[in-house]
Amino acid sequence: MKPPVLTNPIEEVQTKPAHSKVFPPPTTDQKIQVAILLDVSNSMDGLIDQAKAQLWTMVNTLGRVHCDNKANPKIEIALYEYGTPRNDVRNGYIKQINNFISDLDSLSENLFALTTNGGDEYCGHVIFKSLQQLKWDANPNSYKVVFIAGNESFRQGGVSFTQACTEAKGKGVIVNTIYCGDRQQGIREYWNLVGECGNGSFSNINQDHKIEDIATPYDDEIFKLNEQLNGTYITYGARGKEYYSKQEQMDAANAGMSKKAAIKRTETKSNSKVYNNSVWDLVDCAGDNEAEIEKIDKKTLPDSLQNKTTAQLKVIVREKKKERAAIQAKIIALNQQREQYINDQKKKGGAATVSTLETEVERIIGEQVKRFKMKIE
Repeated sequence: MKPPVLTNPIEEVQTKPAHSKVFPPPTTDQKIQVAILLDVSNSMDGLIDQAKAQLWTMVNTLGRVHCDNKANPKIEIALYEYGTPRNDVRNGYIKQINNFISDLDSLSENLFALTTNGGDEYCGHVIFKSLQQLKWDANPNSYKVVFIAGNESFRQGGVSFTQACTEAKGKGVIVNTIYCGDRQQGIREYWNLVGECGNGSFSNINQDHKIEDIATPYDDEIFKLNEQLNGTYITYGARGKEYYSKQEQMDAANAGMSKKAAIKRTETKSNSKVYNNSVWDLVDCAGDNEAEIEKIDKKTLPDSLQNKTTAQLKVIVREKKKERAAIQAKIIALNQQREQYINDQKKKGGAATVSTLETEVERIIGEQVKRFKMKIE
């Protein structure tokens, strides 16, 4: 489809070259910042389903990344949709769904809320917008990356991909393009921007491929442990109950997608460095500093805890923390056995590997973090 001519195609987009900006001094801590840009036009239902179900594989991969000093980089993920007429044409049919966040339940909720609707796909515009809107870290050793997935010509819209790539290079952001469909067709439609966009990666996927749900002897026990894990959370604050409810809702939503999605999510929840809910869970809030317990409003705690003394609360939090760690260790061990079982079954079946959003993002992250004094363990 020939894109409409926009009277001001870069409205609300700052076009000042990236190299002319004044950045704050680099921080000492490394981050991993990921912006996911998803085409939500009519043909992308399969892509959205893969994003919902396979988010946790990406997060689990990021959760295994360590810096040279063995520290875990902070992980922040942003989400954009593009290619739907329900968004303003003057803004390139683009919408920021969420800024950089570490709240994985909210991110999952946002993915499940995505719906498809036909439109024009302005790839250069959405990349440029994400580079302008998001607060990218100034540390050159932070892994800053954009994953844009979709199809149709990359040259649509009033913001060229060369302009977007120049902005990406200026901010040290790698842009990876994932074409949904035949690889040669993706090249013909200009998705092969490996060199232009900060030495990123070009790949193609079958967005409609359904991942086989291989049942294992460990599944039921992992689901039981997830229920026990949820029982270790202690809500606090004005929105504590709301967030706890969201946690349960996202458990159910992922289980509705597939058994694999639910178990991969449980694996994420077993990694306290990645899945941390300190804004509403007293156990995570206290962390290694029990003094945080003294600051909370006890009236926002569950009814059974509101009359406890601070000393009593500290004991309860310690017990829950110990209980949670034990459950998480069991989940990790069972997941390792489950993965081994699945790998053995696949070898017996001899089925060919199909490229999906999950496989490509996992592969690309594994290759690219090495450039930033990081590695996957």
